[in-house]
Amino acid sequence: MDDQIDQWFVREILAHERSLMRYLARVWPNRDEIADLRQEIYARVLASALQARPSSPKSFLFTAARNLMIDRLRRNRITFIGAWGDLDALNALVDEVSPESRLTAHQELGRLAQAFDGLPPKCREVTWLRKVEQLPQKAVAARLGIQEKAVEKQVSRGMRLLARALLEEPMDGAKRGEAIAEEGAGHG
Repeated sequence: MDDQIDQWFVREILAHERSLMRYLARVWPNRDEIADLRQEIYARVLASALQARPSSPKSFLFTAARNLMIDRLRRNRITFIGAWGDLDALNALVDEVSPESRLTAHQELGRLAQAFDGLPPKCREVTWLRKVEQLPQKAVAARLGIQEKAVEKQVSRGMRLLARALLEEPMDGAKRGEAIAEEGAGHG
């Protein structure tokens, strides 16, 4: 490698190392892999620059970083969700969800809807307003003409029943009615 490409690399690419590392730390969930990612990004940029130098080195560097992360996600079929950022932070499209995953999600959503429909009417209404419409507890109490404590109890009851319905085997109508009656016996 000649001195010209080395000088260009130091001046135009390594000058952005701090920004690159902050970006990688923000969007890549496994901190242990960040140093390896950085080196692989540098290798890609350098290999490409040996062919033709990019007109906007900083943009090229971050595009290479984004593309490398997308490649790794696709290769590993990993989807990260949470505080580390998500695929939108990478500004990229990912492979379409598999038919099996889509079917499983559809079945789980159906179970949730069935469980939600099986909640006692007041519990269902309060849970809907708090968890789906995301109204504050005070607003739900005012809208339904009940005390805030009652809202809290109904939401807690609703979430317990929904969690039980989703975590246990699917219940038929009779079993669901028994579970709701049992849950109601302890709450007024």
